[in-house]
Amino acid sequence: MYIKGVGMTKFDYSQKPWWKQAYEAAMEALEDSKMKISQIQGIVFTGMSSAAAGEHQTHKVSLLSDLFKTNVPIIETPSVCSGGGVATWTANRLNLKNVLVLSGERIVYSVSEITTDNIMSAAEKVIEQSEGMIFPVQNALVWQQYMEKYGATMDDLALIGFKNHQNAVLNPKAYFYKRPVSLEMIKNSPVVASPLRLLDCSLSINGGAAVILSSEKTDVEIIGSGFATDYLLTFGRDNVTHFQATRLAAKQAFEEAKLKPSDIDVAEIHDAFSSVELLSYEDLGFALIGKGNELIRSGKINLDGEMPVNPSGGLKAKGHPISATGLAQIYEIVNQLRGKCDDRQIKPVPKIGLCHNIGGAGGSVVVHILKKLT
Repeated sequence: MYIKGVGMTKFDYSQKPWWKQAYEAAMEALEDSKMKISQIQGIVFTGMSSAAAGEHQTHKVSLLSDLFKTNVPIIETPSVCSGGGVATWTANRLNLKNVLVLSGERIVYSVSEITTDNIMSAAEKVIEQSEGMIFPVQNALVWQQYMEKYGATMDDLALIGFKNHQNAVLNPKAYFYKRPVSLEMIKNSPVVASPLRLLDCSLSINGGAAVILSSEKTDVEIIGSGFATDYLLTFGRDNVTHFQATRLAAKQAFEEAKLKPSDIDVAEIHDAFSSVELLSYEDLGFALIGKGNELIRSGKINLDGEMPVNPSGGLKAKGHPISATGLAQIYEIVNQLRGKCDDRQIKPVPKIGLCHNIGGAGGSVVVHILKKLT
């Protein structure tokens, strides 16, 4: 399938309902593709906030039918943080001419305890959450094991966070747009789950994103698409320091695209925590196992480097509205391939981009590879 249009709201703490976030992103994608909703043969939606936040709406497909005044098939593919990637993977396999893929989330609407509890529905509540194993703790324990095994340091994570904040300053749709964060601020931010600090963690945020896929040839094609899952209990897996689902999804995508990791010009990597970005360098094949820290130290993945990673600012500094994240990654890569990213535009304009979207702590992972054709 090809990509006709992309749309995205600003990621912020707006209290617009989920459906309005989705609608605004969809309207931008339709405008970008120069299409009308009547030209869409199907819709794939992903989201998790609609049954919470005081809205209590679970019949989302019917609400979207009403919203867009359409009677086409509407499919919902919830997969928590990887929802956007899974929705795109699904739409890419539908035998329809034009498919609208969208998400809208109002994750942050109350006190932190409620937001945390909602997000923990992506994990195992009885065993893990009752023992205090919320996501920052899970990822801190994984990172402790990685540091002990491979010798990486917290300074490596600080460099990742700093890189992503520098990029977000240039992104008008990122929460940290024009809000610079120094390396010292990251290193001195409060400890959340030792050794992870506040500025090692992504930003829970509200927002929407949309992508229009088409069987008609356009300027950007999805040339590789992979999707894999893994056990819900993170510490029930054979390998604690890496995500097997990322490796499997990446293998599928690269094989389908007939490419190798060194062929990628730009990547959006799921940095729910700075440590996850570093581990993913290795799982995606951009660095040898245990050598991911050398990649960030080299400067290769900075905005002016050989293969920039997270030019949008990533989840870390753009924000992470759960299901909308995977679609926002595609929004960024498509605009980078089209040379439309203004101050953060990679030069020369890249030809091949990768999107990597994780659900939970490595429980579901989608990898897409996009190519600029004209």
